[in-house]
Amino acid sequence: MESMLEPAVTPPDTHAGHRPTIAELSHDFRVANGRLARRLRQEKADNELSASQFSALGSLFFNGPFTLRELSEHERVTPPSMSRTVAALVAAGLVHRAGSTDDGRKIILTVTDSGRTLMHETRNRRDAWLAVRIDRLSPEQRTVLSAAITVMKELTDS
Repeated sequence: MESMLEPAVTPPDTHAGHRPTIAELSHDFRVANGRLARRLRQEKADNELSASQFSALGSLFFNGPFTLRELSEHERVTPPSMSRTVAALVAAGLVHRAGSTDDGRKIILTVTDSGRTLMHETRNRRDAWLAVRIDRLSPEQRTVLSAAITVMKELTDS
């Protein structure tokens, strides 16, 4: 008998009246969410950046400025790895390094105008891609999606 915590390895029964198990819901949600996230990541304004470079740029854009250590902790990578990522972003003109006004030994990382433009263009592309698909949904599907967004936010915040 399947444990409620083990991931489902087969698609849930689609017969009317079948109530998926917690494991089936967990699996199906994770797979669908992962596929949607991967598809949205493809809609970026610059396809030259690696996923880790784009993630670091996004963190600086939305949450920065950061020191290298702070950015490393935020992204959950080692400082040497983040140092290579930041070097590529600086070379691309997307991130600026400057000495801290409080402590000259610290380097503060900020997003350049080019980096901000890239992030805005990417956000617009992703929103437009998703809006086209949401527009194709029925009113009932949009209502379900709206309720699902509330649940997803609760899951994220838990």
